[in-house]
Amino acid sequence: MPLGRPIEFNPDHVVNAAMLAFWSKGYEATSLSDLLETTKLSKSSFYQSFGSKKEMFHRCVMRYTDDLIKSLRTSMAVSPTPLTFIHEMLMDCATEGAHTTLPLGCLNMNTASEFGQREPEFSAWVAECMARVHAVFVSAIEHGQAMGEVTSRQSAPVLATYVMTSRAGVGTMVKAGTPPAMMLSVVEVVVAALRAD
Repeated sequence: MPLGRPIEFNPDHVVNAAMLAFWSKGYEATSLSDLLETTKLSKSSFYQSFGSKKEMFHRCVMRYTDDLIKSLRTSMAVSPTPLTFIHEMLMDCATEGAHTTLPLGCLNMNTASEFGQREPEFSAWVAECMARVHAVFVSAIEHGQAMGEVTSRQSAPVLATYVMTSRAGVGTMVKAGTPPAMMLSVVEVVVAALRAD
């Protein structure tokens, strides 16, 4: 029985290319033509390998989150303290606008803003991804509290949610064109609120 033609493209590269398209334009504004152009796939190859635009988007959201989690854990491991890790992470968000003319923000937050709760399937994907990110920040906060570096006035889950909310807000303001210097000042306010007395 013939095995068919072998795959002649790197699936990881294709998903990364599609992810950038969705990240830049949003799900609804990204057409199939956009995806075919950016991935360099034929329509038949796209459908045979990735199923549909929605299935590709699901892969992209999960890939984005996998990459984000890996990056956060790596940064946390090499940072001298948990609060330093959080500070540096927020600074990276605040300065994105200084490094590119088109700040992208967070793909998960972009998706949440695009759809809200009107697409339950997409909302479930975002919620799953946010829970994974939240767990990383809870771990950092708990470590910081155990060291006496991070305030214990609130629980680690609440403070982790505060960090995530701050990260999302900073990213949105950067996308709106707020100068990096202003956002760096805001980051200092956030970090000061987390620091133990």
